Amino acid sequence: MQETLLILDFGSQYTQLIARRVRELNVYCEIHPYYSIPAHLEGIKGVILSGSPHSTLEVDAPHPDITQIKGKIPLLGVCYGAQYMAHFYGGEVAKSTHREYGRAMIQYIDSASELFHGIETPSQVWMSHGDTIVRLPENGQIEASTGDVKVAAYKVQGEQTWGIQFHPEVYHTTEGFGLLKNFIYGICGFHGTWTPSSFVETTVEELRQTVGQDHVVLGLSGGVDSTVAAVLLSQAIGNRLHCIFVNNGLLRKGEYASVLKQYEGMGLQVKGVDATDDFLNPLEGVEDPETKRKIIGRVFIEVFDKEAMSIDGVRWLGQGTIYPDVIESVSVKGPSATIKSHHNVGGLPDFMKLQVVEPLRMLFKDEVRRVGSAMGIDKGLLGRHPFPGPGLAIRILGSVSRERVRILQEVDAYFIQGLRDAGLYDKVWQAGAILLPVKSVGVMGDERTYEQVVALRAVESTDGMTADWVHLPYEFLATVSNTIINNVRGVNRVVYDISSKPPATIEWE
Repeated sequence: MQETLLILDFGSQYTQLIARRVRELNVYCEIHPYYSIPAHLEGIKGVILSGSPHSTLEVDAPHPDITQIKGKIPLLGVCYGAQYMAHFYGGEVAKSTHREYGRAMIQYIDSASELFHGIETPSQVWMSHGDTIVRLPENGQIEASTGDVKVAAYKVQGEQTWGIQFHPEVYHTTEGFGLLKNFIYGICGFHGTWTPSSFVETTVEELRQTVGQDHVVLGLSGGVDSTVAAVLLSQAIGNRLHCIFVNNGLLRKGEYASVLKQYEGMGLQVKGVDATDDFLNPLEGVEDPETKRKIIGRVFIEVFDKEAMSIDGVRWLGQGTIYPDVIESVSVKGPSATIKSHHNVGGLPDFMKLQVVEPLRMLFKDEVRRVGSAMGIDKGLLGRHPFPGPGLAIRILGSVSRERVRILQEVDAYFIQGLRDAGLYDKVWQAGAILLPVKSVGVMGDERTYEQVVALRAVESTDGMTADWVHLPYEFLATVSNTIINNVRGVNRVVYDISSKPPATIEWE
């Protein structure tokens, strides 16, 4: 049985980062909303309660029943999780007289603490809380303090239960990784056996059992996720996997032909389908981003379904869904506003009589790349930047037309090639160009122009959950701007996007 660490999410912005740190220790973990504790806990060797934007003092504070966990399975409460256990198990939480945000220094550590083994004072931690624990339950014992917060960490005596008021998962907590390692290895007893190679072995066998002798059809995009999913399925079922690559007319310049060539020699059965007109005709004049996505999703399903149904024996649809897609599609506290619709999460229309198989559903993006590397997939393919499922349609703000697609494809090609030529491509997680729905005045050859504005976007990230803009050299930006304006008919101004996620998203639509 798979050793698993369970993370109960109370809505913290750092919950996914906890999961990433756990995965870095070669330990499998899953994030579940606090109200969705698994009914059966076999195989779960440890539990972490996340932080939260909420307060335990709120009338409707998140309040799960953890009686099947607390005192029975090693448990670590982080920030809200620590306050929750103190507040609802006989202690007292109050509004902080000294609100502690940002860096703080641990000044006292109980030398006998298993959780803080090997961590010495002073030790920098990252605080982010407006409440504080003023009294522990009777069986609570302080294990660490800062100059301002007496109960920075505590243990419940007689149990393998700890609470900490700081965030060990963030970079600014200098010994945070060591603390998590103490909890996961020393206290929970994990063996650290969840590696890319073990994932491949286990997943291939599970796919064989799940699919049986049926055939699977999968839509390739040329990206990392669908490619790794295809290779996993191919290893499991061989030539019973059928891959379809649909050209929606919204790919990068020349990408349809180059991607098909890229797959040659990989042992995959790939069929290319050029459906440019099927997509671009209904998109003509459409401006609303969500409407664009729905049109593209509808047409893709129609085209894909027609091709899939022409293959005998297909019973399954393979998808490259990854963990951030799943996480962003689940709300911690009731239905949430849609940031964007995920085309590969949430089921299929009734007329597609296929079951779904998602071999990458529990992996973060960088883990997908490591799995691909373990299977020997070419580094160049694994290093490709992520590209949105709806393609350039959501990088064309305003209405989509063939001329606007042409302009953006050319701009994007000069930008991406420029990054490659300057040795910057592999230092950027994702880059692209955006065509804005505005025109600006310019001067070319002593003549006044009134043409399109494009924005360039380059971000650094690990899995797309958060991202920061890349500080590209000014000289590079100057060169690529001149190249675009001098070579792309219809563009006379280039700007660079310096927004991070959050508050902005990586894509503009």
